[in-house]
Amino acid sequence: MAASGRLVAHIVEHIEASGGWIPFDRFMQQALYEPGLGYYAAKPDKIGARGDFVTAPELSPLFARALAAQIEQAFGALPHRLLEFGAGSGALAAELIAQLKRVGVELESYAMVEVSADLKAQQQARLRDSNVCWLDAPPDRFEGVIIANEVLDVMPVKLFAKRGGRTLERGVVQGGSGLSLAERPAGVELLEAVEAIEADAGPLPDGYASEVGLVARAWTATLGQWLQRGLALLVDYGFPRREYYHPQRAMGTLMCHFRHRAHPDPLWLPGLNDITAHVDFTSIAQVARSAGLEVLGYASQARFLLDCGLLDLLSQAPGASNTAAALRLLSEAEMGELLKVLALGRGTSGPLRGFVRGDRSHRLI
Repeated sequence: MAASGRLVAHIVEHIEASGGWIPFDRFMQQALYEPGLGYYAAKPDKIGARGDFVTAPELSPLFARALAAQIEQAFGALPHRLLEFGAGSGALAAELIAQLKRVGVELESYAMVEVSADLKAQQQARLRDSNVCWLDAPPDRFEGVIIANEVLDVMPVKLFAKRGGRTLERGVVQGGSGLSLAERPAGVELLEAVEAIEADAGPLPDGYASEVGLVARAWTATLGQWLQRGLALLVDYGFPRREYYHPQRAMGTLMCHFRHRAHPDPLWLPGLNDITAHVDFTSIAQVARSAGLEVLGYASQARFLLDCGLLDLLSQAPGASNTAAALRLLSEAEMGELLKVLALGRGTSGPLRGFVRGDRSHRLI
């Protein structure tokens, strides 16, 4: 509570210095990443049973072993280099390294880009006997395979609402009872983004509220600049644009996680909650193509893992815990359908193993 209070005081100072209102994406950046105060910068025990959420690599090594099958195939035409963004506790890296070694693949290098000092320390402790290096930023040039598991969904988003035919931007103000949301006319960049959404998905009804991931789009554009030859596997919660901005999804996808409970209020205890928003995979695919990358596949996590041999891997490691974990990874009601896998690349060819029977790339057009 004291840590959250310090972060709130810092945010309030920023609001006052900005004329009494800041856009939500700026608030989200501070709530998650403000040095020494934000959720990913300061809160301990974020991932796992003692934390606020669990990811697929933390749930079971089967996820990494199936992913390794796709990486092994890609390495047939690419340098044996891995680059992981947002590596969590290091569980995915540890199991990928082990599984690739089991199947006889020797890595040239494994690098990580991690913005959380706390998680970086966990990764370094877990992987101290592995030949892993840490980078402060993406490399200027890279050839190999890139992994970003649940990274795009924690990039700051802009919030908007439709009122009386106008597009308004939602931001954060400070009132007598604490932080609250307030709206003002949207700027040019957000207006253009919402106009593009409505051109694809149809007019949004009055009162409709959602979000736009401009930071995720910018990250994808930079990926196109420094990925010289390789494959990028992006795993995240999300939908194609027409599903994302469906009229029935009138309150958007913004969600917070605190001690394995989900709630929709990002202004409650800033710094102690993870804040996420689903990914508009259509926009990511469009930006990728504009940056010179190819869309090589798009599938549900379940279909991707099945195509990568998860059931065979389960048969090699039977047991109640592995079976239960496999069900969570594959279930439509849990991770299987909610999470998607998008493959982007340059200078590498398909078809990729993970998308042979479940590719939905046509839905991103």
